[in-house]
Amino acid sequence: MTNERDGSGTDESPSRTARLRTTHADADAVAAALRPDNTDSIEMVVEGDTLVTTITRETTGGLQSTVDDTVVNLTVADAVIDTARTHNI
Repeated sequence: MTNERDGSGTDESPSRTARLRTTHADADAVAAALRPDNTDSIEMVVEGDTLVTTITRETTGGLQSTVDDTVVNLTVADAVIDTARTHNI
């Protein structure tokens, strides 16, 4: 079966994508804190103080779960980094 989206010979289901743009005092440190847990479905790029996270999953439910987890992880990483810098840890 030919995939109508790209003309390839595969019948893969279409994917769902979300892009998160978050700003941080130290976007490089936040990205570094999260990268070990990233899967192949997550891509992160630092653009100055902005972290652009692109998530691609095959199902809407999977995308929602991954986005939810990523937002929590971003929030925690940002708070931990801020606390460490504030207290010179």
